[in-house]
Amino acid sequence: MLRSTLLTAALSACALCLASWSIETDRSTEHTHGLFEIREEARRFISQENAKGHQQWDVLEPNLKILVPRCAVPLETQWTPKSLGRSKLSVMVICTVAVPNSVMRRWDVHVPAERKPNLTGSPAAPHRSERAGARTGLDVSE
Repeated sequence: MLRSTLLTAALSACALCLASWSIETDRSTEHTHGLFEIREEARRFISQENAKGHQQWDVLEPNLKILVPRCAVPLETQWTPKSLGRSKLSVMVICTVAVPNSVMRRWDVHVPAERKPNLTGSPAAPHRSERAGARTGLDVSE
């Protein structure tokens, strides 16, 4: 009886702990790079891409299961190349040099992105320029 009561109390405490955890609270520490900072770097990249005026994008959340070591250098960002075979468009947040650890020397995290909803109500379609065959759109190939 005591064992089941303790188990129930422990599970309840774990559930409360997990419910309070989010990307907003997952910040970088001495040893790990937080998903919050990774997402913010992807947001900065998307903001710069949106400023170019071609298409408008929103960045989504990185996978909550990701755990990477702290990056020793500033993060880099780019569109994830199609050659990596990802099915959806994403921003690749890259760490070229992680702090010394026994797991990985470098890493990259793919943060999904989606086209912002078209405010006019019509479905977003690829744009065609007045020059025959010219396309203005995003090409993320390498």
